[in-house]
Amino acid sequence: MNAKQKHRLRQGLLIGGIILIAFNLRPGLAAVGPLISAIRIDTGLSNALLGLLTSLPLLAFGVISMFTSLLTRRWGIEATLAGALVLLTVGTVLRVFTPIVALFAGTLLIGIGIALGNVLLPSLIKRDFPDKKGIMTSLYSGMLGIGATLAAGVSIPLAEVTGWRWSLGAWALPAVIALILWLPQLKFQTRPKQTRTFPQSLKKLGNSSLAWQVAFFMGLQSLAFYVILAWLPEILQSRGMSALRGGWMLSLSQGMGVLGSLLIPTWAEKFKKQHSIIWALTIMELISLIGLIIPSAPLVAVWVSLIGFSLGGSFGLALLFIVLRTSDTETATELSGLAQSIGYLLAAGGPALFGLLHDFSNNWIVPLLMLFVVLFAKLIFGLGAARPREI
Repeated sequence: MNAKQKHRLRQGLLIGGIILIAFNLRPGLAAVGPLISAIRIDTGLSNALLGLLTSLPLLAFGVISMFTSLLTRRWGIEATLAGALVLLTVGTVLRVFTPIVALFAGTLLIGIGIALGNVLLPSLIKRDFPDKKGIMTSLYSGMLGIGATLAAGVSIPLAEVTGWRWSLGAWALPAVIALILWLPQLKFQTRPKQTRTFPQSLKKLGNSSLAWQVAFFMGLQSLAFYVILAWLPEILQSRGMSALRGGWMLSLSQGMGVLGSLLIPTWAEKFKKQHSIIWALTIMELISLIGLIIPSAPLVAVWVSLIGFSLGGSFGLALLFIVLRTSDTETATELSGLAQSIGYLLAAGGPALFGLLHDFSNNWIVPLLMLFVVLFAKLIFGLGAARPREI
């Protein structure tokens, strides 16, 4: 095998590895929403604690993102991603066991594994695919959506056969497959040329309004996304929809999110500024929220499709901002860590707060109104991040 063939093989394995890692970064979260009722009945947990099953990984995202650069400096990007897959596997298996503490401990490990993948995949794309940033970002964010879509759609059918614990635990299998495919990358062990601790990165980027705009845009998008991921089936079931159909509505939402995350980054890369795209996604999300807030509103499939597309497109755009608004791989890694740390810490309270608002108000209108406030703030920060500048 000549050098050119070896290079193509490595690129193929790398792309395949990125695809499978991305696929595994959402099922551990997306599988929970359709099973909320079953988990509540079996465990007796309140809505606020059930929301914590989604919020806990987000807290892990925020904290672990601060230390990712230290891990890559010690072990390299490839080994750190392998470690992320190991954590995903162990955490997923833990959730099969009966004690409630195992459910939350496994969820925390899953959150740590996802956090490492969240930060490192955009910087990997920046490093290895500098001429295909839009396409690779679309591929990466699209696979995130496919993983979430599949998990949301099959959770209830799996639970009917195996019980909710094994329905959650089944997602250890694709994590193991991804780890096996990723193993050839371990021989490269590349480390960033220049790594800073989170405080150093914060000092470097803290004076950049652009960095904060990207961070808050990502955080607010994530807050809305994880609220929908955790609570959409429960909202629909409270209005008379079956658990199975509620799960498929979430799956439809996530499927449209795949479409949005595939189309928006590739389209947005063609423009110097992305203001028109921000406005289009905002209007789409606004229409969908109005549809969802009216209890008797028909066309539920339309509203969940619109909110799925807009949130998926916003996520893909946030990832693209990390790539477009930085001049080198090191800065991209730092901005990714900052945006995902600050962003996910902001988003972490969303699902639990949403559940808490329902517990206090005993209806879904009050918590849904919260998403209108989030949307307005996201518009402001998104318009700032859409200006054609670099850090």
